[in-house]
Amino acid sequence: MLRMPAMQAEMLRRAEVIKGVAVGLSPVDEGGPHPGQYKGSWTTHSVSRGGRRRDRAVAYVRNTSYYARWVEYGTEKVPAHHVLLRAAQIGGRNQ
Repeated sequence: MLRMPAMQAEMLRRAEVIKGVAVGLSPVDEGGPHPGQYKGSWTTHSVSRGGRRRDRAVAYVRNTSYYARWVEYGTEKVPAHHVLLRAAQIGGRNQ
């Protein structure tokens, strides 16, 4: 049951909700070299062999821009935005 196509589809649906919230929360540096790249780099995908024991459907939300971790966790000069963390918290409530 944990790997059924319906379960995989539900996990992907939930990931899409979180992705939508993340896009809405994403900061855009209009004066920067790549305005909107971070916001446009959110992706989702699901697999049927996920989890620690590889026995369940899982879905992933990630940002493919090279500087995504700096936006999420911050640097010495830039504060952390925690976009994915906040999106998971908000999106999890809206499902």
